[in-house]
Amino acid sequence: MALLEIQNVTRRFGNFTAVDQVSIGIEAGEFFTLLGPSGCGKTTLLRTIAGFEVPDGGRILLNGEDLADRPPERRPTRMVFQSYALFPHMTVEENVAFPLQMADVPRAEIPGKVREALEDVRLTGFGKRYPHELSGGQKQRVAIGRALITHPKVLLLDEPLAALDAKLREEMQLELINLQKEVGITFVYVTHDQTEALALSHRIAVMNKGRVEQLDEPSKIYGFPRTRFVADFIGHCNLLSGPVKERANGVVTVDVPSLGLVRVATDSALAPGRSATIALRPEKIRIDTAAPPGTPDNHYRGSVQELLYMGDVTVYKVGMPGGMQIEALLANSQSGRARFFEVGDAVEVSWAVGAGHFIEE
Repeated sequence: MALLEIQNVTRRFGNFTAVDQVSIGIEAGEFFTLLGPSGCGKTTLLRTIAGFEVPDGGRILLNGEDLADRPPERRPTRMVFQSYALFPHMTVEENVAFPLQMADVPRAEIPGKVREALEDVRLTGFGKRYPHELSGGQKQRVAIGRALITHPKVLLLDEPLAALDAKLREEMQLELINLQKEVGITFVYVTHDQTEALALSHRIAVMNKGRVEQLDEPSKIYGFPRTRFVADFIGHCNLLSGPVKERANGVVTVDVPSLGLVRVATDSALAPGRSATIALRPEKIRIDTAAPPGTPDNHYRGSVQELLYMGDVTVYKVGMPGGMQIEALLANSQSGRARFFEVGDAVEVSWAVGAGHFIEE
């Protein structure tokens, strides 16, 4: 049995359904992420777990116990908000101690517990400072330390790194991973940042319009998206759609308008004439002046329309004669590359039948 069970939970606001019959099981000690665009229902679901929203249908169980009649302060969960929600007139120590005071913990026990919490979040020596004297990352760690001090079963984090700059976000991501391992508490994390979700999570639930489109490990979410939405939302992806032309020997041929016939390895039994999409990641595409002799798979001639140099890689957008644009990504350290391609260069893109992922529509 999962530690946290979300069973057919629905939450409506008037005629708008924010969460639509969502069911998820989250294991003890798991770093679980709710990922999706703004308005997909991820924060509403998190607030429902915390008790700040009351579901219109379904149940939320923690260790098999229905949380329906338990207000937020009586649930063994704590929430870290995007805004940190620190008390500006209190020191770091006082902010962290506040949940213990509310729980009527004996006064003599509080200083020792606060010291331990500040050690856990690497803020030893900062106890006498006020929030305005801290950096964004330090404020975030105070908020996490305050949430962890009562040793909740589940820590709920609502876009906790959204306000930080890129470098600090990356540093805090590593700290969160290490902290979660050290304390062993289940984290349920909300973000709209795909890269962040892939880096942090044991499993991810990708949400769209109140529903879970796919729940899986990060590598499977990225490499084997189940829907067109997931393929498009997670990272960069070429989506090649059209009717199935033929199917034979584990390979399906899709007739992609403005490109032509594209072959993809799949065990799908989708009948000819039905619509399908091939999800093709840019890094799976080869780009050459001409495809190597004997290239047996998909290869198409075009010209470079745009390029984006990103230091370690260059992203090329190659226009096809029919009007389609294919995005390819090449490592700048790739052996045998004598030069960069430039806008206007004639090139040939190619990829193996096993490079794309077949999605039934």
